[in-house]
Amino acid sequence: MHPSYSLMIHGGAGDLDRLADPQQAAPYLDSMRRVLEQGRQLLAAGGSALDAVEHCAALLEDDPLFNAGIGAVLDEDGRVELDAGIMCGASLRAGGVAGIDTVANPVRLARALLERGEPVLLSGAGARRFAACCGFESVPDGYFLTPQRLAQWQAARCAQQPGPDHDPPRPAPDGRGDRYGTIGAVARDTRGNLAAATSTGGMVNKRCGRVGDSPVIGAGVYADNASCAASCTGVGEHFLRTALAKTLADLIDFKGLDAAAAAQQGIEYLARKVAGRGGFILIDHAGRCASARNTPQLIHGWIEHGGATCCRL
Repeated sequence: MHPSYSLMIHGGAGDLDRLADPQQAAPYLDSMRRVLEQGRQLLAAGGSALDAVEHCAALLEDDPLFNAGIGAVLDEDGRVELDAGIMCGASLRAGGVAGIDTVANPVRLARALLERGEPVLLSGAGARRFAACCGFESVPDGYFLTPQRLAQWQAARCAQQPGPDHDPPRPAPDGRGDRYGTIGAVARDTRGNLAAATSTGGMVNKRCGRVGDSPVIGAGVYADNASCAASCTGVGEHFLRTALAKTLADLIDFKGLDAAAAAQQGIEYLARKVAGRGGFILIDHAGRCASARNTPQLIHGWIEHGGATCCRL
């Protein structure tokens, strides 16, 4: 048993200018702290990293402040399509689901897929059928929809362009259009095992059926006890094209970097190769926490080696 545990979570990266106002930022940072403290309790009691990231991600999915679960963005048809992925660093088992619109917590469905050990990734009708087979209850129509997301979608339609969840084409009428984001969690438990989870509603006004990086192992989420656990947020296509989560793991595994050095080289690689935008959180095999971004803000928080709870934009 290792004497300590580490945990990180994020709520998205982007041009979140209004969060420079402490009053505007407070709800997001408060949410980060609440989720981190629940994760702390689980890990301090000897819970697994896999349980911790699933639990923390589900809590963030239930918070309408973020672009995952309740409060997710709408696609070109005005519908919610949710993606989520989760991975165990001890076994390299993983599960990902895409195009979900009937399950309250897609990350829990991804965990169920991981546990079954069948396909790694299911989408659309197949994912919905799997959910029914596993006994997941279907949520009613409109469960995920919020007035803010509807207004944001209408603004995007008027602009005739999609946009990342963190970069809307114009603010929503209520002035809160730029405060949201993909969510994720990474953890190292007291046994030294790593795990990662990522969940999202994708891009505002996205093409129907579009799948981003979040449910794709190695792109938006990855965990391996030999290297690190990582969760990414940003323009999904950039992370898919660079397999960035796996790239971060390789920087640690093959080059012997620590979390901080891997994070710096990883964000430089993203920008250099595809002019990619976004950020990520990671915990390395020694429990060291790191993050990087090339957007103005990354909503995130961490507990390193069982220490203080820290949150930052």
